[in-house]
Amino acid sequence: MSIFALQSLAGGFLDEDLEHFNKYFDDWCIQFEDYEDAQDIVQTLENQEAIDIVEITPLSYPKYFFSSLQGTVYTTRQIKDKIVCVVEPVMGASFRIAICDLKTKKVRLTNTRYKSIPSVEGAFANLDEIL
Repeated sequence: MSIFALQSLAGGFLDEDLEHFNKYFDDWCIQFEDYEDAQDIVQTLENQEAIDIVEITPLSYPKYFFSSLQGTVYTTRQIKDKIVCVVEPVMGASFRIAICDLKTKKVRLTNTRYKSIPSVEGAFANLDEIL
């Protein structure tokens, strides 16, 4: 399960109007089901050398695939059919671990709150035992 998008070397994803780059990948960004379709569009654009075709997957960009996942995602990993993320739900809040199910598209936050990234790393590293 992946899609392809056009990304500027300076950052940002190409919008559907093929003129502007959005800082974040969202529904307004142009997306393709395969690499060849993306390549066909790149060849029609002016600054081709400044645009990369990138693959977007649930592991690399979980917020796009799991719309209920809120906040800033710091790290992700896949364990079986789940994408597990360290998330800061709102700026300044305690960190949480989000468990995103690839089959059902549901997101569950663990109850434990962590004050810093180092404090959540141990739990994050041992999650495969919990799942």
